[in-house]
Amino acid sequence: MKHVVLFIWLLFIPEIQSLEIIAGDFSDLNKHIGVPGSDEVIDDPPANINRYERRHKRSDDSKEEDEEEEDLTDDQITIHSYKVKSIITSRFAETVFSTKVVNKDSSTHNVAFNVQIPKGAYISNFTMTVNDITFVGSVQEKNLARSLYAQARAKGKAAGIIRTSAREMEHFKAEVNVPGGSKISFELYCQELLQRRLGLYEQIIILHPGNLVKHLQVDIYIYEPQGISYIEAPNMLGAQFDGLIRITKGDNKAHLSFKPTLDQQRKCPNCSDSAIDGSIVVRYDVERERNGGSIQVSNGYFVHFFAPSNLPPLPKNIIFVIDVSGSMWGIKMKQTVEAMATILADLRPEDQFTIIDFNHNVRFWNEHLVPATPIQIKDAKKYIAKIQPNGGTNINEAILSAIYILTEANNLGQLDPRSVSFIIMVSDGDPTVGEIKLSAIQRNVRRQMQEEFSLFCLGIGFDVDYDFLERIAVENRGVARRIHANVNASSQLTDFYEEVATPLLRKIDIHYPDAYVTDVTQNSFDKYFSGSELIIAGRLTSKSPSLLQSLVAACSANDDLMFQVESPTDELDKILAKQTYVLPDFTKQLWAYLTINQLLAERVLAQSALQKRNITSRILALALVHQFVTPVTALLVESEQTGQRLLADSPKDTRNGCCTGTPIFGKKGTGIPGWASTSTPPPQEQNRPKLDSNLELHMPITVVDNDPHFIIHLPKSKQDICFNIDSQPGKILNLVSDPVKGVVINGKIIGGKKPKNKKLNTYFGTIGLHLTNLNLSFEINTEKIRLKDKKHKTLLWWSESSILTHNSMTVTVKKNSNITITVSEDMVFQILLHHVWKNHPTNVDFLGFYAPPTNKFSTSVHGLIGQFIHEPAVNVYNIRPGLDPDKPQATMEVKGHKITVTRGLQKDYRTDAVNGTDVQCWFIHNSGKGFIDGHYKDYLVPHLYSFLEHP
Repeated sequence: MKHVVLFIWLLFIPEIQSLEIIAGDFSDLNKHIGVPGSDEVIDDPPANINRYERRHKRSDDSKEEDEEEEDLTDDQITIHSYKVKSIITSRFAETVFSTKVVNKDSSTHNVAFNVQIPKGAYISNFTMTVNDITFVGSVQEKNLARSLYAQARAKGKAAGIIRTSAREMEHFKAEVNVPGGSKISFELYCQELLQRRLGLYEQIIILHPGNLVKHLQVDIYIYEPQGISYIEAPNMLGAQFDGLIRITKGDNKAHLSFKPTLDQQRKCPNCSDSAIDGSIVVRYDVERERNGGSIQVSNGYFVHFFAPSNLPPLPKNIIFVIDVSGSMWGIKMKQTVEAMATILADLRPEDQFTIIDFNHNVRFWNEHLVPATPIQIKDAKKYIAKIQPNGGTNINEAILSAIYILTEANNLGQLDPRSVSFIIMVSDGDPTVGEIKLSAIQRNVRRQMQEEFSLFCLGIGFDVDYDFLERIAVENRGVARRIHANVNASSQLTDFYEEVATPLLRKIDIHYPDAYVTDVTQNSFDKYFSGSELIIAGRLTSKSPSLLQSLVAACSANDDLMFQVESPTDELDKILAKQTYVLPDFTKQLWAYLTINQLLAERVLAQSALQKRNITSRILALALVHQFVTPVTALLVESEQTGQRLLADSPKDTRNGCCTGTPIFGKKGTGIPGWASTSTPPPQEQNRPKLDSNLELHMPITVVDNDPHFIIHLPKSKQDICFNIDSQPGKILNLVSDPVKGVVINGKIIGGKKPKNKKLNTYFGTIGLHLTNLNLSFEINTEKIRLKDKKHKTLLWWSESSILTHNSMTVTVKKNSNITITVSEDMVFQILLHHVWKNHPTNVDFLGFYAPPTNKFSTSVHGLIGQFIHEPAVNVYNIRPGLDPDKPQATMEVKGHKITVTRGLQKDYRTDAVNGTDVQCWFIHNSGKGFIDGHYKDYLVPHLYSFLEHP
């Protein structure tokens, strides 16, 4: 079962090598690091912005003992306190993360504060105190915050930069250099509305302190005016902590507490390591007496929670649209098939369905909707199980085909007028075939989609353009969900289906008296699914009545329903005033939260620049008043005592990555300002195979590229030796042949369009790679990549990124760039794609081959480059001027031969696909004669997968 999740992750590490938030050395706050060459003067902020009148909130639990603490471990960094407090009032949660760290050493150490929150949460404040110097946060318009920060940085008054980055989660990270013998404390506030999914609200707090903590405590306070009907907190930390997670519950309130002692935290009785590494989970639901829902009025705002139950389900007309392009090959397709088997079995007899699978073409299990009978479901499962992914991705035609089937059935009267109709599309890549312009696809779908239909989009992995899926789904009355590839994707798919499997109502309209309410959030909804909840909020006018009434109209499976709901407007404030752990302004913040989220969705779909600007202005005004860090605001953190400033910006676009470069941090302050250090690279996708570092870094490797030029790197002698092979188009050259390891790599020669300077250039147009031990073959040309095992063939295309796994092998295609093939931990190969412009007069598209000298071949390996795994002794001497003064000559002794060689340059295209990087090498003439064993013609083979015959 899947529920709404609020993730919180706190991590403290004494020695940090890579981080996202940097703050400078605070050992002497009066000595700031200047910026060379900058004379900019810090201007005072505008008079209408008094940042220090902003709330400086401090947690009630932040007061710690001042006495000297006992030594808990031999660590120089002691986590004195580590606390999380979450107050949930009517589903709206404010969570405070606070910690206090002590540096017992006499020297400076780095300390990190790391909190992970869901993308749906908004940071509202952050404070930091270093030796009684306090830094307070306030939300500002993004450009203003950046400007104020830049001004401080120019005068050395910006100790660092705070950033958030995101994929599914947003990471708030801070690191400071803590002077010896000093203390530092952090507090971060964020707010979020918990969504109801599958009948429950869920909050998860991930705990990973890393060290023993003297004061470790988690408190979750829940207050629900409707009453709490169910609550649980299963132990997810391990048997050692059974009984330590305690829940006390009343009719309307509950409290979860977790407060382990030092001995309870230890991995073993005498260990100094913490055993806490897991999650605190609480799940709950509320009482629901009326199907019209509950209206709660407080502080001049109202919130209406609508979640009826005990209604018969509506019939469904559902079309599953499944991407079966080459990039779905392997675990993605396997898990999709598993999920579809479960989903199909869950269909009800009154439902109608069909299946469309698509790659560069579109196929239909059935071109019409059919009833979900046992026979039809059994046949559909067989159809799904036989799918073999290959080819490109034609999203446009697939969705339009699904719309056509629903539209035709509707026009023919084949749809129950009380049924709901929707399309569920599963894809892992961008469109590569047919209409590939995203805006055109979006327009086409919008024009064809009927008002009665909805589109749900599930994006697998992080190569898919999730923003596009989200836009196209929201615009067509659906939602998008990201599915984490290779991480129990089957369960994620079935969980999503469960959320939409039981529609209870359609055409829901909720109205309030115009004279008494204003600024109401979305109050008309296309569908309501069992286990979810519709939430509407608004403001009361000055004519606030004693009772606020609402009229709810909806269509159920049997009838048109209407509910009238009313609630007193003055009672809840009196009740909240008597409670200790509640959010008295929850209705106000909840209304702002909903309004901002809806405006952000409208902003994405804005049809003009003017419309987008107007929406942005409204978001900004709300975010400033309610102190939310949004895409248009930022958190400026500053100290009134020192004038130093830090900046917390909104998350960057994770699809393209936010950062590049490698930071440099030491144990002690280095004197380098934090802003001058480059940021960390974006995190890798979970479980995503990493490319071998030998191919990613600027390390010398063996290269076969261009005409074709061979660059053989000899690591022992630290020499690069080059030669060309002048063969004929159509010939196949063996590069690697290892019969023991069962690896053969061959390249097929192609020619240019016509001779250039009376010479026809030749290139590798196709690379063949055969792995006999895996029964797998690759044929890679300039258009596609074909994979073949004993039973199946799979096509991948250069026009889309993809990752495939097959037993111990991983194939990574980087769109229009390169393909990397990793075989367990033994070998890695990379093939680069070279595109020439469309009407190039002489050249054609071609391939380059790259391999590190660390590949683990057997002693029997041979081939034009394979033979040099066993490095020959090379002696270069008698260096002398050549015919070209820039190209000296020398004599080389190798393999019993004396060869005249020329110093020259060849190209490595790994880091610059257009111009290449120059590699200095000794060039051997006559197609490598004397350096390679025998003659180059000895390396000609008849087929792409032929092993080289040993002489």
